[in-house]
Amino acid sequence: MSIASTILRACDAEGGQNVAFGLVAIALAAAVFYVDTYTDIEGAVAVLYVVAMLLAAQATTRIGLLVIAAVCAALTLLSYGMTHGDDVDLQSTIRLNVALAAMFVTTVLLLKTETARLTLLSINSALKESEARYRSIFNRTRVALWEWDYSKLRSHLMDVRAQGVTDMLVHARADPAFVDHCISLIRVVAANEAAREMLGPESSVVGVLRRSITSGQEKFLDVLQVIMDGERIFEGKVEVRADNGEDKLVLLSISFPEVPAAFSRVVVSMVDITQRELALKALAEAQAELTKASKAATVGAMSASLAHELNQPLGAIVVNSQTLLRWLDRDPPDLAAVRRSAERMIRDSQRASEIIQNTRSLLSPSSNELESVSLDRLVDDTMALMEHELQRSGTTVLVDRKPHIPPISAVKIELQQVLINLITNAIQAMVGANGPERSITIATERPDAEHVYIAVRDSGPGITEDARDKLFAPFFTTKATGMGMGLSICRTMLEARGGKLEGTNHPEGGAIFEMRLLIKPEVEHV
Repeated sequence: MSIASTILRACDAEGGQNVAFGLVAIALAAAVFYVDTYTDIEGAVAVLYVVAMLLAAQATTRIGLLVIAAVCAALTLLSYGMTHGDDVDLQSTIRLNVALAAMFVTTVLLLKTETARLTLLSINSALKESEARYRSIFNRTRVALWEWDYSKLRSHLMDVRAQGVTDMLVHARADPAFVDHCISLIRVVAANEAAREMLGPESSVVGVLRRSITSGQEKFLDVLQVIMDGERIFEGKVEVRADNGEDKLVLLSISFPEVPAAFSRVVVSMVDITQRELALKALAEAQAELTKASKAATVGAMSASLAHELNQPLGAIVVNSQTLLRWLDRDPPDLAAVRRSAERMIRDSQRASEIIQNTRSLLSPSSNELESVSLDRLVDDTMALMEHELQRSGTTVLVDRKPHIPPISAVKIELQQVLINLITNAIQAMVGANGPERSITIATERPDAEHVYIAVRDSGPGITEDARDKLFAPFFTTKATGMGMGLSICRTMLEARGGKLEGTNHPEGGAIFEMRLLIKPEVEHV
């Protein structure tokens, strides 16, 4: 009874499962003990305890298995003592050792089997937990996710590649039905709630690809090329159409596995970027409008200078006209002098026309064509435009020209606008500070083989610590009536051509702004 209770308790450690195996093992062990002890059968009957151990192993734990092995070994020794206690011989001793060795080997093997079983159970449990976590993340995340079966498609593409095809675009042009056939090979396995919200309740049906992707077949061919080339990631912007007919721009991301067998469940994500793209488009349009407004403001600020510039050629035209009339009134008329006056009138008229044309070109939408620009000529022309403003503010300008600076490929009007803005800011800063001396130094230099720069330094109070970090931020200004867009637009224009605009304080006082320009710009048209 004590043996049976021990084995049953060991079986209970497994939670009462497979009790039948335990009962059969008990009965078999009792039968083996009886036959080995109370019959005259000469043989290694005790070896049959191994069968009882194998049966009991189905219903017990490692500890229970050790208990069963110990009990079977004890029964074997007890039977041997009861039957051969006074008459020990070699054959019976050999049979005893064979039986004990068989039970020992069986116990070791069963323990290893149990260890492997427990390890497998642990791995299976961890796999189930991992699958549960993945499924929870898959279903609850706010990113639209699908699981698509690409296994048939990959097999088809591998067959196509084996035929010598390497370019999907070329192959699709030669076989118009190729794309539709490839789409039909993809099966939607699952879709989360966010996917159904994005495209509608039909987003998990097989035909979702054919119905929803509206960007044309180029993007899909890119996906096919990625699979054929064995790459892992595909990302791209595609247009999709929801069940309600609404078109959306999404960022499509597909992560392909390394193992071909895993292509049966490929995770596909879509992020709706429609509003972001609309916002970026609106921002670009607003920036274009602000740039145009800045140009108009620049022209307004130059009105006084233009009036001063036009006065000179127009006044010269009047004087030359009066002179021409006097030469004509002579008897006989001095035609040579008349011709010289007429030529001067033509020259001054052309000068006035150029001034007006330059002003109009600032607002012209077609003024962004690249041209060869000499920095020296650029500075001279800008100084001519700013002459009246410089005289009115009592500002002197020193131009430091370095030799051998090549012309650059740029939009002259854009550079002139930036230079006018920097000079105007310098004048306003010095006027606001009421300093005893107002001077601006403009320096041109070629720091390396690819760049040139123009530096504008003033003798004003410099840039305050608070303003330094926000200097080029939109709508930041230190002026009571300023918009805070001048420097921001200037930097944006230069950066669009691969240039830079930086501002800081000069060690000897005042602020200094540097325009760093590419001799050959990276972007030729905006």
